Amino acid sequence: MSDQESSTSASASASQTEGECEGDFEGEMEGEMEGEMEGEEERDEKQRESPAPSLANFSSSLRAVIRIKQKYQVLKKRRQEMALGLGASGALMGAPSRSSPKIFTFDGLTPSGFPNMSSIPQKKKKRRKRRVLFPNGGGCRAPPKQERSRAKYCLYLLFAIVFLQVYNAIENLDDHVLRYDLEGLEKTLRREVFGQQGAVEGLLSHLKDYLSTYVHNKPLVVSLHGPSGVGKSHLGRLLAGHFRSVVGETLVLQYYVLHHCPQEADAVQCAHDLSALISGMVERAEEEEKIPLFIFDEAEHMHDEILDALWQLVASKQSNEYLNAIYLFLSNLGHAHITKHMLHNSSSISMAMTASGRHSNLVKELTPILRNTLEKHHQLWTEADILPLGLLEKGHVMECFLDEMTREGFYPDRTNIERLAGEIEYYPAVGGHEYSQTGCKQVVAKVNLL
Repeated sequence: MSDQESSTSASASASQTEGECEGDFEGEMEGEMEGEMEGEEERDEKQRESPAPSLANFSSSLRAVIRIKQKYQVLKKRRQEMALGLGASGALMGAPSRSSPKIFTFDGLTPSGFPNMSSIPQKKKKRRKRRVLFPNGGGCRAPPKQERSRAKYCLYLLFAIVFLQVYNAIENLDDHVLRYDLEGLEKTLRREVFGQQGAVEGLLSHLKDYLSTYVHNKPLVVSLHGPSGVGKSHLGRLLAGHFRSVVGETLVLQYYVLHHCPQEADAVQCAHDLSALISGMVERAEEEEKIPLFIFDEAEHMHDEILDALWQLVASKQSNEYLNAIYLFLSNLGHAHITKHMLHNSSSISMAMTASGRHSNLVKELTPILRNTLEKHHQLWTEADILPLGLLEKGHVMECFLDEMTREGFYPDRTNIERLAGEIEYYPAVGGHEYSQTGCKQVVAKVNLL
């Protein structure tokens, strides 16, 4: 064999050996790359199947990328060393030098190596959307629907029932008040009672508050006090007539002490008879579901035995029928305090003040004084609401004459009314007010003389 043939065969064997090494290296590298990629895909799949990404998963992915890069650098360095070794052996054996084959790397890749890259349309890489995974490993789930509780309908029904009951109760209370026709009573008192509008408003307020409810813890006790002739008895007659028309004759009692029990020796028997009469009336009123009215005129003449019997009915814890009753006491007890207060304070009372305003001041200043005096008289007045009646002025006396003359059929001559009113005795004028000493007590007698 000649030298030329031996050199040819040597170069062929060298190139074959180099090709086999390159093939083995490339296969090894591809195998490792594929193994690493498969491992990464498996880890990514596990991460996607995992309930939620965490910091540990992210750090493991980063470590995997670093390992791949290190292995790639080692393989690249090993390949370069093998290429240099094969080149040196080829040079020693006289083989022609050849360049090592190019493998795909990211090093040195520039746009200049691809002149027509700009003209080639590139597809945008779509970013994979992550699915929302649930802890149980299921797929996407629809948000839970809020089911309406059936208890709401029961609650609405309960509200409706309570509303109807409250509305029905209010209507029944209105019917209960309408039974006593307090509006008609108010019109009558304002028309018939002169100079006592403040006291009338206070009395009507007590009646409305008491009659607007069914259940009471005590009877209503009101005590009207004032000098002679200011309209106490007249007010009692008007109340008695009105209640007789709405509750019946048998449920209204007008008790005149000087008429029903004039002798003090009969006080014990009078007290017993009065207690029996009141018990029968309250029992009858309970059966008829009505409230009786008891009016005691000239209460300053009542004996102690009668006052004790009434106090037992008013203050003690009786049965329900005794609590549903109205007691009205009319007397001139404490009239000196009322007269003195009005004469000494008339100059400080403003003329522009309304009747209710003047009466509210009168009640505020006189109630403590009157209560102290009345409680000394008898303990019955500790249970009563006190309403003072003030003195009547000359204008109020002229109204009394006008009303009485109209009732008797006389022509209401203004001159004649002023003449009659001038015959009444008055206190000295104070602060522009001229108060009558006897009120309207002499009006009826003077009209009868016409």
